[in-house]
Amino acid sequence: MDNLEKKVFETIQKYNLIQRGDRIVVAVSGGPDSICLLDILNKIKNKNCQLNPEPVAINCQTNPEPMAIFVAHVNHMIRKEACEDEAFVRDYCEKNGIEFFSKSIDVEKFANNNKMGTEEAGRFVRYEFFDEVAKKVGANKIAIAHNKNDSAETIIMNILRGTGVSGLKGIEPIKNNKYIRPLINCKREEIENYCEKNSLNPRIDKTNFENVYTRNKVRNIVIPYIKKEFNSNIVETITRLSELVKEDDDFIQNIVKEKYNDLCLGEEEKEIILNLKKFNLEEKVIKSKILLYTITRLMGNTQGVYKIHIEDIIKLCENNVGNKFLTPNKNIKILVKNHKIYFINQKIIICKK
Repeated sequence: MDNLEKKVFETIQKYNLIQRGDRIVVAVSGGPDSICLLDILNKIKNKNCQLNPEPVAINCQTNPEPMAIFVAHVNHMIRKEACEDEAFVRDYCEKNGIEFFSKSIDVEKFANNNKMGTEEAGRFVRYEFFDEVAKKVGANKIAIAHNKNDSAETIIMNILRGTGVSGLKGIEPIKNNKYIRPLINCKREEIENYCEKNSLNPRIDKTNFENVYTRNKVRNIVIPYIKKEFNSNIVETITRLSELVKEDDDFIQNIVKEKYNDLCLGEEEKEIILNLKKFNLEEKVIKSKILLYTITRLMGNTQGVYKIHIEDIIKLCENNVGNKFLTPNKNIKILVKNHKIYFINQKIIICKK
């Protein structure tokens, strides 16, 4: 293994991203990051590398339950080169005996029809397709090619938006025990060098150099300026910040889980019920964390729930007036009734009607 392959394998071991027998959908656009990820995962698969839950010495040997990989590619139909990108990824898969799935969708039209930004729409259709492919092939993991630079950029963007502490964690190696990021400890420069060394000839998306979207501005303007004027090693510095924040946040989250277990009176697919009296005895910061944790357990995420909503829910609980409720968004309802807090998944209720 070369240095980058070794780093990726050690990341997989450290965070237990892949276990024996995993079936993994690899999201591949054809760019340097994703084709590098695919190439390395394919090598690990072909070498039958032993995947262990703890970071140990690399040991490639015959494995009775090797991992399986599949490729998912989305053609956004925005760039004229998009069909060439799809053909490039398809060709790599054919040469390496990897099952390939693709989908073409007019993302700009989808964004307009659903009143979404193009970036948001693109992300939505990609992840929807990745999940669709995973279900089709029976995969339990989806590998995304986010790297160390992507994480640093995300943290800067979160700061500009006025993030909370969690926003300083950046992009995590694994999310929901499903989405894995084996390249998260690799710098973009290392990835590009790997592609050149291995003659992968990745596709280059020229729109990445157009400073229209916020991420491109952060990548092409903000970070180079910081490197030149303040800190040439800013990506590593931000990475250390994210690691420290993650340690603190993990500690707090463990406390929140314990509090949640004590407060929870019932948990079902459509609703979660908490003890109102016990909830009101907690400090405000813990209340906020408990609310976010509960909403995530019920809905899978906290999308559409903002700081002002959390503060309003805390006030509702403190006022302790029965049969009062809030709807931070159309999918969730928080009701105070009979000395209990009800978190109701209205999305499920609507779907069942």
